[in-house]
Amino acid sequence: QVQLVQSGGGLVQAGDSLRLSCAASGDTLNGYTMGWFRQAPGKEREFVGALVWSVTHTTYYPDSVKGRFTISREYDKNTVYLQINSLKPEDTAIYYCAASRGSRIYTDYDKYDFWGQGTQVTVSS
Repeated sequence: QVQLVQSGGGLVQAGDSLRLSCAASGDTLNGYTMGWFRQAPGKEREFVGALVWSVTHTTYYPDSVKGRFTISREYDKNTVYLQINSLKPEDTAIYYCAASRGSRIYTDYDKYDFWGQGTQVTVSS
């Protein structure tokens, strides 16, 4: 059983950068794929990227965020990060990290087994 605790987020201005953290406990993240999602008010949960927690730490981003979003990991801390650059008001949402067993990258949220509590990111114009 993996527990995910998120930190970071808050109120920022357009153009700023932000880094969200997702720390795992209860199990090593070896053998998991870590996904990041966001959900804006009244909208569906949206996939914004994933990282395979393996030697290759392969990442994947949808075109909508590619170039601005970067997922990385800190192996010794069992923590994954989401770096968001050049923030836009439309990035305003609750951001979630999630863990999926295995090394496949899924864009569907129902393929993920464990979820963080979510963190609010608000971008003012």
